[in-house]
Amino acid sequence: MLAALALPGLGLGLPSAAAQTLPDTATLSVDYLHYKDEQPGLDRVSVRSPAVRLSLPVAGGWLLEAGAVSDHVSGATPRYHTAISGASRMDDLRHAADLRVTRYLANASVSAGAAWSNENDYRSRALSLGGTISSADHNTTGSLSFGVSNDTISPVNLLVTGERRHTVEWLASLEQVLTQRDIVKLDLTHAKGKGYYSDPYKYVDNRPRKRDVNSLLLRWNHALGDGSAMRTSYRYYMDSFGVRAHTLGAEYERALGGGWALTPSLRLSTQSAADFYFDPVYDKRFGPPFPPGYTFGSTAFTSADQRLSGFGAVTAGLQAAYSFGDGWRAQVKAEHYRQSTRWRRFGTGSPGLARMDAQIWQLGISKQW
Repeated sequence: MLAALALPGLGLGLPSAAAQTLPDTATLSVDYLHYKDEQPGLDRVSVRSPAVRLSLPVAGGWLLEAGAVSDHVSGATPRYHTAISGASRMDDLRHAADLRVTRYLANASVSAGAAWSNENDYRSRALSLGGTISSADHNTTGSLSFGVSNDTISPVNLLVTGERRHTVEWLASLEQVLTQRDIVKLDLTHAKGKGYYSDPYKYVDNRPRKRDVNSLLLRWNHALGDGSAMRTSYRYYMDSFGVRAHTLGAEYERALGGGWALTPSLRLSTQSAADFYFDPVYDKRFGPPFPPGYTFGSTAFTSADQRLSGFGAVTAGLQAAYSFGDGWRAQVKAEHYRQSTRWRRFGTGSPGLARMDAQIWQLGISKQW
């Protein structure tokens, strides 16, 4: 799933509520991510992704932020369901960058940003505008952000050329300090898109040319008396394709002394299948990957993409961080993801799909000055 999210156009990355006050230090961070997933009998997608980011306060209440990332995506994915034979091979390089400028006022901030991404068969451009306002005691902060993106899809198999996708998105947030140890935050997101949503590398894949997305994210951070902290979250997602998803997350950060901190994490998720997803049962005349009653040339919506099936997933992770002093910090994080249709808790369908496993490694170092 992380490999899919590495592709542009799956989210505008709208800014969350900015810090309530202008940071008094600049930060430079360098990170590296390695992702690899597999299913029984097939090593699937591998992603290697170095990234750099700079946050720079400027005299007069301005904050400049810039980032760049380069993703090398390679491997194979099934052309339908989890079938191994005929898997689609890929080897692609994506370059992406973003820039954001924020102006801090007495109890408010205003920001504007731009992002762009290029790869062999996909190009994305995005703009965003957002603002925050806080109460006099800074215990309550609200924010509202808007974004728009335009994507161009030209797959190497020439199934389509120059297809477009246009998305408009908004994000509303409310953050509240409850006690000296508790903070809650609510994010509401709505996105409306139109254009090309089919996967040109999948067999028998025809999706609606419009998609509306709504999501709710609730977070609660609680500081414990020993200097550790518990962070929990719940996210509900729904779209006009018929997908409904629930995600629960928790992580516990424990300071060990001497500059060390450990953070174990656990995330549980489940989703229902899209309305036009069909289970791995095939037409007796044509065989796989065609669904029962398939008619060539039909414009009916249909897809055998595993990502649109109903499934449950568990992600377990552990992060270790070390603060060197003088503003230096390093961290390493390992996660294991497992997806299975047997773990689905809502919706029906999707039997017989092979499970999928993924390993994610993240390394990072940052400097504040």
